[in-house]
Amino acid sequence: MRLTFVVPRYGSDIIGGAETAARVLAEHLVALKGWEVGVLTSCAADFVTWSDVYPEGTEMINGVRVERFASAAGRHPSFHPLSALLLADSGRASLEDAERWIDLQGPVTPAVADAAVNSDADALVFYPYLYYPTVRVIDRVSVPTILHPAAHDEPALRLPVFPRVFEAADGLVFQTVAERDLVQRMFPVATHHQLLLGLGVDDPELLVGDRGPMPAPGAVPVALHPLAHPPGQPRIEAPYLLCLGRVDPHKGTSLLAALFSRYKERHPGPLRLVLAGPVVEAPGAHPEIDVVGPVSDHEKWALLGGAVALVSPSSWEAFSLVVAESWSARTPVVVNANCAATVEHCRRSGGGLSFAGFGEFEVVVELLCRDPLVGEELGARGRAYVDQRFRWPLVIDRYAAFVESVAAAAG
Repeated sequence: MRLTFVVPRYGSDIIGGAETAARVLAEHLVALKGWEVGVLTSCAADFVTWSDVYPEGTEMINGVRVERFASAAGRHPSFHPLSALLLADSGRASLEDAERWIDLQGPVTPAVADAAVNSDADALVFYPYLYYPTVRVIDRVSVPTILHPAAHDEPALRLPVFPRVFEAADGLVFQTVAERDLVQRMFPVATHHQLLLGLGVDDPELLVGDRGPMPAPGAVPVALHPLAHPPGQPRIEAPYLLCLGRVDPHKGTSLLAALFSRYKERHPGPLRLVLAGPVVEAPGAHPEIDVVGPVSDHEKWALLGGAVALVSPSSWEAFSLVVAESWSARTPVVVNANCAATVEHCRRSGGGLSFAGFGEFEVVVELLCRDPLVGEELGARGRAYVDQRFRWPLVIDRYAAFVESVAAAAG
């Protein structure tokens, strides 16, 4: 089977929900199925400017053939004022303005579009719904198309440019029931081939990291973690709450920092908050909040294994791989009650708790800090949920069967 992914950016050093999901899916299709998998993408490394960073051309990354093309335009400065205006009432935006929004947002990659139109792959996979490489291409190609929307309930989804995108897909792959229900409410996709898949999750007990075997959950001493820390910053001592992923107000990290700061005013003690991931905008300095920046896989699993809980403060997630990874490490999670996807995970697994404001945040954190057995039980339930649904061999078998069926039906 020859499968080609069309994505706005791609690379093993790029950290992001949709970007990471597309990459690991492509790599596991090669490793577990032996498929011929390619990628058509831009030369950009970041989604803020879409500036060309990688060289144009072709390279092999973990068995995946990656073809990069320079962008004709990155994110135009006029995008932000237009976006603020349109997204304030996106349901009333004109199609003309929505089309302009797509082009100003970037990355504008006509060469990616041409390569996709001329592709001889058995199927093209578009991931996610939001950007130029999907919007300007998916309805132009002649081979079967599969769309991973990675959609959540955000204003942009209501722009009038997107109905044709969803209509053009021969198959749709969803990460949660919440995402599927949202898309089905908004677009006439009832007759499309659909798959509720989720994402594959590694088992830390089976991995080997850059410092030897990955620690089994709970095996790393929680009193002092081997996490590298910036000069002048104290090493991180347990107990701590962990927020893993992009440090960005849009991901809820400023909200979490504010809640934690208020919690510490009312509950002095050793508990710290660790924010680990690429820093877009750090919250204000706080003596008990550690912003450690990106971490290696080994450090990630060590942090997850020793945390009181992983906190996912984002209200806009389509799946949240870090929540599943936390459960893979048998660590409980605390999620934003406004995020349908992560709340769904907690409800279906019994492995996490949610908060809708400071009062609930305070109660949940106090419960987990005072009674470790509660966290152990939640973590065990989460681990069972991930084992049953999101291990890679199961995910790849289901996905491969779906792709083959869509290609056969569309062909």
